[in-house]
Amino acid sequence: MGRHPEVTQDARELVELATTEEGVGELLRRGLDWLTRVVPFDLATLFLLKEGKLEAVAARGPLANQAVRKHSLQLSDFPSLRQALETRRARAFTEEDHAHGDGDPFDGVLDLPAGHSCMVVPLCAGERCYGVLTLDRAECVAYAQPVVDLVEVYGQMLATALQGAEKQVVVERLHRQDHERARLLESQLGGDSEGILETSLSPVMRDLSRRARQVAETDTPVLITGETGTGKERLARAIHRWSSRRDQPFVSLNCAAIPAGLLESELFGHVKGAFTGANRDRAGRFQMANGGTLLLDEIGELPVELQAKLLRALQEKAFEPVGSDKTVKADVRILAATHVDLHQAIAQKRFREDLFYRLSVFPLRLPPLRERREDLPQLTVFLLEEQARRIGRRGMRVTASGLTRLAAYDWPGNLRELANALERATILTQGQELSANAFDLPVGGAPVGAHVASVEAPAALPSGAPVATLAAVQREHILRVLTLTRGRVYGDGGAAALLGLKPSTLQSRMKKLGIARLEGFTAEEA
Repeated sequence: MGRHPEVTQDARELVELATTEEGVGELLRRGLDWLTRVVPFDLATLFLLKEGKLEAVAARGPLANQAVRKHSLQLSDFPSLRQALETRRARAFTEEDHAHGDGDPFDGVLDLPAGHSCMVVPLCAGERCYGVLTLDRAECVAYAQPVVDLVEVYGQMLATALQGAEKQVVVERLHRQDHERARLLESQLGGDSEGILETSLSPVMRDLSRRARQVAETDTPVLITGETGTGKERLARAIHRWSSRRDQPFVSLNCAAIPAGLLESELFGHVKGAFTGANRDRAGRFQMANGGTLLLDEIGELPVELQAKLLRALQEKAFEPVGSDKTVKADVRILAATHVDLHQAIAQKRFREDLFYRLSVFPLRLPPLRERREDLPQLTVFLLEEQARRIGRRGMRVTASGLTRLAAYDWPGNLRELANALERATILTQGQELSANAFDLPVGGAPVGAHVASVEAPAALPSGAPVATLAAVQREHILRVLTLTRGRVYGDGGAAALLGLKPSTLQSRMKKLGIARLEGFTAEEA
C-alpha cells in the first residue's frame, strides 16, 4: 500500500462521504470511480446482499450496460461467491476455474471471451458482509496476487464506509423522530400561542402580533416586556414558530428560578471536574439551542457578574463552558423577557447598559389583561382547550354571566391568574358550564401582595376546633404563596419578596418543612 498513496486519500474521502447525506448509491459509485486508478478492468460491478440474493447496484467500465446494472444472482447457486464471503478473502478466477466450478456470474448477460479472467472481492466490515465486488477483464491475463491484495483492501475500505453510511441513516432517522417528538411536546407545553395573539380583538394586541411576525423573519434580538403573567413566553414561542428556525430547538431559561451559583453552568455548560458534583460534561442552554432560539426569561434577575459573560457570548457567538479553556461556538437567536423596569435597574447599577442595548434592538410590550378585556371570550376558549389536554375535562365553556364576572376583575396576575381561575372553577363545577358562581373572585383588582394578604387573613376558630401548630400554619401559608407565584422564589413578585424573606431563608424553611420533597417543587423551580 506504500506504493499507492492514493489509497490513503481514498480512505479518507470514503469516510467523509459516508457521513454526508448523499446516500449509499453515491458512495458506491464514487468507490468504483476511485478503483479505476489502481487496477485495470473492463467491468467492475458492485453487488449488495439482500435476503440471500446478490443484486447489482453499480457498474463501471466499457462492458457496463443496463443488463449488468439490473443483474442479480442467487447466492446459493454460486459456491465460489459464498466462499469469498465466508472467508472474507478476495480471489482471482480464470476461465478454467469457471469451467470446473459454478459457472461465470455473467453467463447469459455478457458474451465474455473464452479465457477471460475475473476477481471477486468480499465487502465485509465488523460482523456483517454487505456484498461483493466483481472485476472482469476481456483479456486472458490473470490478476496478479499483489493486485488482488490491494483490491481486497479497497473492498474493506468500501465496506467500512457502507457500515458508516448505514449508521448515519439510522442516526438521521432517530434524529428526525426525536425532533418530531420535541415539536409535539413543545406544542403541548407552549399551547396555541399564535392563536391567542392573532385572534385578539384588541388594537394594541393586533399591532403587537403584526410587529412580532415582522421581526420573527430576522435574527434580531427581541426584548419582551410586560407584567408578570401576561404571556411573554407564549409570545416568544410564537416568534420562534414564525421564524426560519421553527424546525430547530426552542430552549428557555428562567434566570430568576435558578440559584446564582448555578446560572453560569446552566447557560454555558460545564466540563467534568469543574466543581464539586460535576461528574461529567454537561451542555448548557446555549449549546442546546444551537441553530434555534434561546429565551432568557426574567433577564432582569440575571446577576451582574454574569451579564458581562452573556454580553460577550452574544457579541462573539462563542463562550467557554465552566472549567474549560476551549471556546465553543453556537448559532443562537436570542429572545429576552422581563417584568422588571430595566431603565430603573440600569440607574441602580443592577443591569448593564451595554447588555440592555444589545438585547432591546426590537422591544415588544405585552399589555396587561385589564387593558384588553375585549379578549376575555377568546382567551377563555383557548385556555380551556389547553387545560383539557392536561386534566381531561373537555367541553367546558364560560357562560355570559361568567364572562361578566371575569370582566369585572382587574386580573393583577394576568393570563396566568385567569388560567388558574378557570382550572379551579372547572375542578369545582359538576357540569360543563362555568357561570358567575363558579368564580371566587374579589370585585375589582388588587395588588398581588394585597391579594395574598386577603387570602391569608386570620379567621376566628370554631369552638372546640383543633389548633394547628405554627409549623403547619407556616407550611400552608408558604404553599399558598408558592402556588400564587407558580413556584417562583427569586426576584420581584417572587415568593421570597411577598413573604418578606431572603430567598435563601425561604429555601431553608421550605426544606425544613418538607415542601420541596412533598409538594413537587424541585430545586430548579424554587
